[in-house]
Amino acid sequence: MSVREVLGEEPEVEMAEERYRVIGEILSKVFKGVRPLTLSDLLDKAFLDRYLGIPIFLALWWALFRFTFDVSAFLSDLIDIAFSRLGEFASSLIGNEWWSTFVADGICGGLGGVLVFIPPIFFLFFGLSLLEDSGYLARAAFVVDKALHPFGLQGRSFIPLLLGFGCNIPGVMAARTIPSERDRILTILVNPLITCSARLPIYVLIAGAVLGAYASMGVFTMYLLSMILALLIALIFKALIPYFRGRRAPFILELPSYARPTMRSTLAHMYERGILFLKKAGTIIFLGIIVVWLLSSHPWGAPLDQSYIATLGRLLEPLFRPLGFDWRGAVALFFGFIAKEIVVGTFAIFFGLGEEAGMGEIQRIIVEEGIFTPLTGFAFMAFTLIYIPCVATVGIIYRETNSIKWTLFTVIYGLALAYLIALLIVTIGGLMGVG
Repeated sequence: MSVREVLGEEPEVEMAEERYRVIGEILSKVFKGVRPLTLSDLLDKAFLDRYLGIPIFLALWWALFRFTFDVSAFLSDLIDIAFSRLGEFASSLIGNEWWSTFVADGICGGLGGVLVFIPPIFFLFFGLSLLEDSGYLARAAFVVDKALHPFGLQGRSFIPLLLGFGCNIPGVMAARTIPSERDRILTILVNPLITCSARLPIYVLIAGAVLGAYASMGVFTMYLLSMILALLIALIFKALIPYFRGRRAPFILELPSYARPTMRSTLAHMYERGILFLKKAGTIIFLGIIVVWLLSSHPWGAPLDQSYIATLGRLLEPLFRPLGFDWRGAVALFFGFIAKEIVVGTFAIFFGLGEEAGMGEIQRIIVEEGIFTPLTGFAFMAFTLIYIPCVATVGIIYRETNSIKWTLFTVIYGLALAYLIALLIVTIGGLMGVG
């Protein structure tokens, strides 16, 4: 007879209940009278309430994103202007045409188009650090535990998934806190479906170019689709893959005391997480953009549609033609496997806009050349959301699962799901007469 059969419930739950029963008996002998309500008690009554908990969580989540993008907009504009001016200055100093174009278009244009997203990424991690250091994030895990239960996930999966909105790498790594191996692997497999901050520039670029007044709604829809797909895929894996079947591990978590976050601690947490993006920008992203520029500029002097990158794009185009993407979209997605930020840099390099143009100029040319319609642009955004995570995330998935099988499975199912969702968007939208 198992321990579970003897106790009638999970051993971990029984042990926790017995531990707190004994603690309660001891406290009743030490303290006399009724303990007055504290501020922590009042906050918990609101944050953990079965009716108020979810609305409060959603309101704080909305406030976090408003804070992230509203506060960072000015700094992003400054970085955009700085790289545009730097490209112009470098071009005026360098006499050699090849080196001038390389520095202005390749480095300043491509990398500058990525680094404008440093402020929102750092402010997002700043806001998350405030919620974490205050003690709220642990309570949010309890609030969403019941909502995640039908999908085979538990409350501890919430924080890894939440961190995935900033970057999937710390999101995957945060799954270490889940004691159940089965729940941990499942959380890791669906984490790449959470739309990380690296995908945001792509949404802003495409939505701003082809969705017009509905651009904000299009970006919001990607975040909503991200959460829905993560939950549905977890449910499907739980139902179809034998490894994930069985009882869900109990969710037991001691709530930390509320605390007033210190600026030093908050900034330290923001830096630790945000520095991952800077390291990617200085290594993986930079090298990827240089490769894109070299392939798009050679043979030297040839038009873009006769370059090496156009040849690669035309090899890939038949695969993406059913989705309405031309060779430029196919190439952008291909190099997006290195890092999603490279997708925006790739379009900037295609159009040779390194010296004077920002996001608005890229969007204008996308519209003028008809690269995307509103329908295919929306499908492109969805494909970017779902398909292969960046190479760094794939490496972390392998390290955390210690399994080439689960790593390959993540890559393959992501590609298949991305193609299916994008094809459904184009097909259904076409049948409905959406342009």
